[in-house]
Amino acid sequence: MQIMEFLNAQAVSCHVKAQTKADVIRELVELLAKAGSIKPKDVDHLVQILLEREALGSTGIGQGVAIPHGKTKQVTTLVSAFGVSRAGVNFDSLDGEPVKLVFLLVAPEDSAGPHLKALARISRLLKDRHFRESLIASKDEPTLVKIIRDEDERRH
Repeated sequence: MQIMEFLNAQAVSCHVKAQTKADVIRELVELLAKAGSIKPKDVDHLVQILLEREALGSTGIGQGVAIPHGKTKQVTTLVSAFGVSRAGVNFDSLDGEPVKLVFLLVAPEDSAGPHLKALARISRLLKDRHFRESLIASKDEPTLVKIIRDEDERRH
């Protein structure tokens, strides 16, 4: 599974403005709505689901990365948004470091396989320091998507 199979290229931001975990999640869910991956009326519900998941334990996995995720019947396929926070956000990460890279995943309620494969793929690619630094340094969204696409191909 490649990231671009579920990441909507229109739901990518290299300048996340939010400064709190909850606001970053809302900003990325709103990106999914603008990109047409979810219905605008479902934004609040999805934010609530993702924040409830965060309450169980932070999805800040360390090294400046967070992968907030949740399941809902509001989507029929796995969808994802991605954002870069230049300033970094406190995500209650395992290592206490601020999060700069946020991959948000929303899966259908009945899909365990694709959801877990996507989480594994993202975390595997983001273990590479050079890849993380390239994403953080990207100037614009097309560059961000190209970096992800190239890494996907390189590590297929």
